[in-house]
Order: sequence, then C-alpha cells, then structure tokens
Amino acid sequence: MLNDALLIDYYAKRASEYERIYEKSERQNDLATLKELFQRNFTGHDVLEIACGTGYWTQIISQTAKSIAAIDINEEVLAIARVKSYGCKINFQRADAFDLTLPETHFTAGLAAAWWSHLRKSEVRNFLTRFHRQFSSDSLMAFMDNRFVAGSNTPISRKDDEGNTYQLRKLENGDQYEVLKKFPDEMEARELVGNSVAAFSWTELRYYWFLTYKLK
Repeated sequence: MLNDALLIDYYAKRASEYERIYEKSERQNDLATLKELFQRNFTGHDVLEIACGTGYWTQIISQTAKSIAAIDINEEVLAIARVKSYGCKINFQRADAFDLTLPETHFTAGLAAAWWSHLRKSEVRNFLTRFHRQFSSDSLMAFMDNRFVAGSNTPISRKDDEGNTYQLRKLENGDQYEVLKKFPDEMEARELVGNSVAAFSWTELRYYWFLTYKLK
C-alpha cells in the first residue's frame, strides 16, 4: 500500500520539488490536453480527490467543479496545497486513501491522479472497492497516470515476481528511494475495473493516460 513508511517519507521530503515534474518541456502538449479533459469532466461535480499532493490538479479542476474534498496522507504536501488559490469550495484533509472515514456523503465524482501507478497489482481491486463505497451509482470516476517513455521517465530499476516495476529516485538532498511505479495499459485497467462500471473511456497520450467510467 502507499501507506508504506518509506514511500510516505519520500513524498514528504519531495513536497517542495514535486511540481517540477510538470515543467518538462516534452510533456506540455499532453498536459494542455489533460487540463482540458479534467476541467470538462469535472464541471459541476462535488469531487473527492485522493492523494491530492500539492494541489496541482486540484487547482485545475477547481475552475469548473462545484466543490472538492482533497485528501493526502502527508501534511507536508497539504501545507503547500492549502496556500494556493482555488476557483471553488475546497476542503483539505489528512487521510489514508485505504482507510477513508469521511463525513461527506454527497460526492458525485472521484479523482486519483498519479496514484494507480503506486499500487501493487494485487492492491488495485481492493483499493477500487473501498474508493467506490464513497459514491452512489452513476458517479464519475477518473484516474490519470504516466505512460513509460524512455528518456523522459526515470529508468525501471527492477521488476518483482508479481510484475510490479520500481524506480530508483534521488532527491535534491541526495537521499535515494526505491519507489514502486508501474505503467498499466488499457487492457489491464479494464480487467481490474471489471463489469461493475459503465461508460469506460480510456484516453492514451504519449506521456500520460486518462481513464473515466461511471459506477452502476
């Protein structure tokens, strides 16, 4: 799970560096497309966003969403997110995405950006089951994550017996972490989501993918 102590520590220490990943010149066309997709899909929705990090995508969808409850397990990234300006009502909370106990029950859409890739293959279904419980039928689910492109992504350092891939990442202070980072394709996502959803839509760009579906 992402509540692994080392991975939590990595993202806490990376908080001030995190958004630099969105400054890569070769990814700007993809990011412009994603911003449009995010804003169009979340128009008028009450959104539950998990693993919101520093609020990069929170800020983008706030321009069209009705409200957002954004959670992350790290206070370090939430501190950065909270000082930004947003276009709708925002409620930031420190919470574990695998142990959601939220008072709100009015959510009409869910978002997890750059989260799926940090779940082991054996954890995804369990996570989706727990996440879906926060919503009623016909709610919109959306996920965005990376595709692996050599030269733009950190190289894969190893693969485990389950097929999960890992990267060795170094922070500015020199600390190095082995981070679980896998790159699912559409077929894998369809299989994991299963038959309990409708309107499955997969958008594949060069550097990212964007998945939406509705709960039955």
